[in-house]
Amino acid sequence: MPPTVFQQDHPDYLLIIGAIGIWRYSVVIMHFIRGVIFLYIVFPIQRKQALKALEKQSPSHIYLMVTSFRIDAKTTAMVYKSIIEEAMCCGYPCTVIASIVESSDELIFKLLWAELEPDESIKLRVVRIPGTGKRDGLAYGFRTISRDMPDKTALVAVVDGDTVLEKGVVKNCVPYFSLYPNIGALTTNEFCDVLGSYWMSQWHKLRFSQRHINMCSMALSKRVLTLTGRMSMFRAEVVTHPAFIEDVEKDHLNHWRLGQFKFLTGDDKSSWFSLMRKGWDTYYVPDAIINTVEHPPDKNFFRASRQLMFRWYGNSLRQNSRATGLGLSLLGPMTYYVLWDQRISMWTSIFGLSASIVAAFKYSPIYLVIYILWIAITRSVVTLMLLVSGHKISPAFPLMLYFNQIVGSVLKIYVVFRLDRQSWTRQKTKLKAHEDPFQAKFNKFSTPIMTFSAVSIFTAMLLYIV
Repeated sequence: MPPTVFQQDHPDYLLIIGAIGIWRYSVVIMHFIRGVIFLYIVFPIQRKQALKALEKQSPSHIYLMVTSFRIDAKTTAMVYKSIIEEAMCCGYPCTVIASIVESSDELIFKLLWAELEPDESIKLRVVRIPGTGKRDGLAYGFRTISRDMPDKTALVAVVDGDTVLEKGVVKNCVPYFSLYPNIGALTTNEFCDVLGSYWMSQWHKLRFSQRHINMCSMALSKRVLTLTGRMSMFRAEVVTHPAFIEDVEKDHLNHWRLGQFKFLTGDDKSSWFSLMRKGWDTYYVPDAIINTVEHPPDKNFFRASRQLMFRWYGNSLRQNSRATGLGLSLLGPMTYYVLWDQRISMWTSIFGLSASIVAAFKYSPIYLVIYILWIAITRSVVTLMLLVSGHKISPAFPLMLYFNQIVGSVLKIYVVFRLDRQSWTRQKTKLKAHEDPFQAKFNKFSTPIMTFSAVSIFTAMLLYIV
């Protein structure tokens, strides 16, 4: 590096960053501080209060509903066993509902049920559904629960078919419904076992450690931004309401350019939006732990991560396009800001790299070297900050952080103009093209035009500033 990089009065000084950089780092620091305050100060107090509230009012019944489709038998057996064991040790009357497609899953469940021999307070119901998707599986399960006509204190845990419940997860979740009458649902802390390469494993673990801090930050406002489909707990009166079931089963978006299209994936975003619209709060329990078994859709890290990010970011952006319409009063200032920031961050996250490349060609390659060094330092600091999450960190995290920033931003820009394109990674199903021939052709031709226009405006601003 040239000596000017370390001279504070020189324009090349390493630590001179622009307004966009200050803004972006401020957002990260804000979430980090809020997350730490919730995790280590606020939540321990709330946990004590919740246990006292539980003594006055406990749930009348717990429903554990699991949806499973095309998951290997070993994982399926681990998941089913953990659910039955959790029903046996939670201390409340339970009904386990298995919403499944294949007869082999039913056989595994009944064999484990016979082996573990739960007592009479625990019941099993198997709901067989056609293989038309997870949304239908959830809707069938919710309607099965509604036929029991549960009271207002009953709770429903919705578990995915690749999620192993850690011991005590139900007990850890239950008290907060007694403490906060307006909490409609809460979600849990995720760890993972990845059946893939080292890089894929570290990529998932980074995601969950970041998720933990962000969830804690949003829980401070009781406005967690998603109710993960892996394992979330709801009030029974929420999931048995016909409007909620309709939202999950037949959710759709009316887009000004793409027309009306159904949501194929993102049932967790649909359930969150339904609760927000009705004025419910959402919460996060950091000591309620689940362990997910991740099956990458491809052996190649780049292809697998691209497919997964396409699905995840598509779900978030489809929700975002309508969630801000709920307004400041329902969402609260923090949630409202974070949702708007999701639309902006896809552009600001690639601004630094783009500006450095332009500066390297126009002025000197040293600007790109300075930028790379700055990224290495800051991403290493962010990795160390993640230690407070309780998740293990890895030497791969700094590189993965930057990979997510750049590749993630490019994918978000691609997806935001193609919200109607959806696909499952496991089921290999895709949303069909629009039924209206004119709308289908309009979408096909307008999408690349919109993408090109947006990228052109970004590039023109970038060149003007540099």
